[in-house]
Parts: sequence; C-alpha cells; structure tokens
Amino acid sequence: MASKITDTDEAIAEINVVPLVDIILVVLIIFMVTAPMFVKPTINVNLPKAASGDQTAPSKLNIALTADGRINLNGSFVEEATVHQVAAEEVSKNPDVQAIISADKDVPHGRVVGLLDVVKGVGVKKFAISIEKK
Repeated sequence: MASKITDTDEAIAEINVVPLVDIILVVLIIFMVTAPMFVKPTINVNLPKAASGDQTAPSKLNIALTADGRINLNGSFVEEATVHQVAAEEVSKNPDVQAIISADKDVPHGRVVGLLDVVKGVGVKKFAISIEKK
C-alpha cells in the first residue's frame, strides 16, 4: 500500500476538535467533583418575608439567631459575650463595619433588639437585617 505523494503546497483546512472536547470534558468533571467542597455550610434560619429590601455588601459580622435561641457568628455557634468581643475587634479594625443580622421569624423581637444593642454598644453604627424576598 503506497501513499500518494503530491507536490502541491496546500494549507491544511481541517481542525481536529476531538482533543479539545476531551480536555473540556475532563475540566467539567473536575469542576463537578470539586464544587461541593467550596460550598459554605449554612444553618437553617427561616427568614421573614418582605417585599422591600436592598442588597448588602458582605460583612465580617454575620450574626444569625436560630429558632431555638442559639447565636451563630460567622459560621460557628457562640455565646453573646463572644459576639461582643468579636464586634469590638472588628470595630477597632474598621469603624465603618456593618453587622448583618439574620433572625428566624420565630425568634422573639426582644431577643433581636438585645443582640442589636450588643453590637451597637461596641460601636457598630451600620447594621442590616436579612430577609427573604417575597
């Protein structure tokens, strides 16, 4: 079986896309396997619904009150004294720090006000209350 030998200098007009597809599929599989590792664990807070609300910037003080009365600060359950201490540290680093408060809709109003009093007592001037859009 002999091959043809031509003397014409023609450009190669074909592109083999099989290696490109293989690489993209491998990258997709890697992304699908590693994506769950980057998802932050959350706590279950049943936020109250409201029609009005604005987007807030991420904050160093993310405080959540669960229905059973526990306080979650930046992803870990803490006591109120720890909230006071961490808020004071954040205010010393950045006087314009904003506290984002997420409270379950079954949490008594007085408990939320008490937590607001703690963060405002150390100098936090800005705070936001998380809601779920209607």
